[in-house]
Amino acid sequence: MSSSADQPREVTPRRRASLELLRAEATDELSVIIEERLLGGEDPWEFMEELPSVDELVVFTLRAENIAANGGVRPNPARHYRVLRQIALDYPPLTPAVWKLLGEANTHRRWDAVVHTEAS
Repeated sequence: MSSSADQPREVTPRRRASLELLRAEATDELSVIIEERLLGGEDPWEFMEELPSVDELVVFTLRAENIAANGGVRPNPARHYRVLRQIALDYPPLTPAVWKLLGEANTHRRWDAVVHTEAS
């Protein structure tokens, strides 16, 4: 008879506990990014506006988890919209960040959450 310790563990994506946890992780990540850029000699007046907000970073994280769960296939515009809409439904306080990211067609930021349809 084998014990449960002898059996291989199934690896599953971890389930997020709460929006508060997601926001805390995003805050930590932004702090690291800011520190690295400051240590690299960048002027905060130049880069702070480029950085995503905590809630935007949470949305990006949840979107990235969805992409990973789908085998790494990046979403087309329709799926991108559905994924972000589902994030807003699952986490209602993130709704303003989701709609902001969906509405930014031409952002001045280096990162751009909007998925553009490629012209043929």
